Amino acid sequence: MQRPYTIALVGNPNSGKSSLFNALTGLNQKVGNFPGVTVDKKTGISKISDTLTAHIIDLPGTYSLYPKSADEQVTYEVLLNQKNVDKPGLILVIADASNLKRNLLFCSQIMDLKIPVVIALTMMDIAKQKGITIDMDGLQRVMGVPVVAVNPRRNKGITALKKAISDAHRNEQEKLPDFIDVTTITGTWLQEIKPLCELDSNYGALHVACNYTELRYINAAQRIQIAALLGENKFHKSKVQAEEILQRYRKIDTLMQECVTLESPEQKLVISDKIDKVLLHPVWGNIILLVVLFILFQSIFLLASYPMAWVEEGFAFVGNWLGNIMPTGLFKDLLINGVLAGISGIAVFVPQIMILFGLITILEDSGYMARISFLTDRIMRTAGLNGRSVMPLISGMACAVPAIMAARTIQNKKERLITIMITPLMSCSARLPVYTMLIALVIPDKRLFGFMNLQGLVLMGLYLLGFFMALLVARIMNYIIKSKERTFFLMELPVYRAPRWKNVGITMIEKGKIFIRDVGKVIIVLSLILWALAAFGPPAAMRNIEEKYSILARQHPEQRAEIEHAHATEKLEHSFAGIMGHAIEPAIRPLGYDWKIGIALITSFAAREVFVGTMATLYSVGDTDAGKATLHEKMRDAKRDDGTPVYTFAAGLSLLVFYVFAMQCMSTLAIVKRETRSWKYPAIQFVYMAVIAYLGALLVYQLFS
Repeated sequence: MQRPYTIALVGNPNSGKSSLFNALTGLNQKVGNFPGVTVDKKTGISKISDTLTAHIIDLPGTYSLYPKSADEQVTYEVLLNQKNVDKPGLILVIADASNLKRNLLFCSQIMDLKIPVVIALTMMDIAKQKGITIDMDGLQRVMGVPVVAVNPRRNKGITALKKAISDAHRNEQEKLPDFIDVTTITGTWLQEIKPLCELDSNYGALHVACNYTELRYINAAQRIQIAALLGENKFHKSKVQAEEILQRYRKIDTLMQECVTLESPEQKLVISDKIDKVLLHPVWGNIILLVVLFILFQSIFLLASYPMAWVEEGFAFVGNWLGNIMPTGLFKDLLINGVLAGISGIAVFVPQIMILFGLITILEDSGYMARISFLTDRIMRTAGLNGRSVMPLISGMACAVPAIMAARTIQNKKERLITIMITPLMSCSARLPVYTMLIALVIPDKRLFGFMNLQGLVLMGLYLLGFFMALLVARIMNYIIKSKERTFFLMELPVYRAPRWKNVGITMIEKGKIFIRDVGKVIIVLSLILWALAAFGPPAAMRNIEEKYSILARQHPEQRAEIEHAHATEKLEHSFAGIMGHAIEPAIRPLGYDWKIGIALITSFAAREVFVGTMATLYSVGDTDAGKATLHEKMRDAKRDDGTPVYTFAAGLSLLVFYVFAMQCMSTLAIVKRETRSWKYPAIQFVYMAVIAYLGALLVYQLFS
């Protein structure tokens, strides 16, 4: 069977590669894994012309062909291994026009592999803002390969790009130019490696010479011959690599002088520098960062308060209406106290989730998120990490699963493992519904100094608590895990720009839909299961309860409401759910929790946000006034057997601290196993987080009770 024509998309991180992949493939794409590794493999089909349909593969972003991380190793393997199943027939190099010099280094390395190349220039609008003018015809002439300007976000330049790809495919037999001749550095003996390893280029032979002991596709016999050849010619890897990079940059500097014009760079640099002198100042920068976080968490409460109230009142109205028109029976109980209660328990928090993601998108779009990495590098080093770990941790505020996958870009294996192990301590969006529900219950809604919302301050404190505990755990792991490997944190700060408000709006809507769809399915299923467990129990016990309250109702008809309430309460306690809750109550009683909270702790191990749906179901099952009170009101009025409130200040704080630290997400454990290729690390993660959560909650309850 003939292999499909494959186009590999390569480029530096954040160069617009994923946007171009989406523009070329549309919905004709899928995600898998590269053979033998956990790195995602995004592939798709694109119709290039009437006669050419191509298989597009989106390779992980990399800065050069010398790999330093798992992601970069995958790109290296695909491009240099002649027998790789994903070996491309053409390489589409995405280059950021606003950082052209840095991007051209990678472009030049790709060109020297002797695989047809087309260069797609992105970020032309940002280049224009920075006063950069590029002579496209001149650049194409000097590089010797097609160069096309594209804007994949607006679908501009895609037709011209497809034509360039089609032309390159028709002319693939033409001799491809060398950017530099590496044999001038090593000597002509390098060409002897080409037939030995079936290579097409001298540059590919150089990479084999540098990395033959690590390349899996080089066999033992080839290694012996290569080692002998290198010894005979006194090959010095570091010296050759350094000279190669210098030669490339000399030619790139000449090319930049010929093809790139920078208009009034001084003024633009002064504006950028002035902003960064304030935002990156070791004192004022950190104060501004705290202010930004303060505004973010205050906004989550202030902006979401009205839509949350509307959603909650809407569900209460629907529940009340259904309760009045439907005949009493099992189906009514299932619909109102099972389905409706479960949905309402999670839907009310959608406005906060959308606002959180909207604010994070604004920080990313404006360029400030990268400054947060720079600012926190110093504090991360105290924990044995560096600023490269900050982005996965910040991403963990949205969801731990993609955040853990983002740790692949960390070059140091020890730092990558520690980052994976501590990322779930960052408060993700799944914790937000739990936080806001409990904060509203036990923290007064009042202002400090006339402008600071106390509930917003507590929410910010919970996020900071998770962050600083993550640093403490990282420091401990840094002492336990031994490694001599050292890394340095280098990053290029993006230009400041106004957020794309359309993008912010789309992100908020999409994240809200994903939250409802993904979480909703889990909530509905668990709510129905929980309703069944809470509505039914051992037949003998249920029969005895029915007989007991039937007699009481006949004897005391004037106390009908009190008897019905006592009947519903005792029935719930003796249900299957009640039995589960009472079984773990001795273990959680020192934390200030009752058996209902115990049930919610068990169910929320599937996902943290299930806690809210569980409480909504538990406080609705057997409710004689179904739908006439909100979940907040039911929980606020909940009493223990001795008449004291269940949700005291101490119990509420204890529960908040428990959810800050506990590992209650099966998806996160699964992704940790996938990334580390072992169940050992997720098991350690689950145990250490559970211990911290229990001890932290116990300490808080004992201090404040």
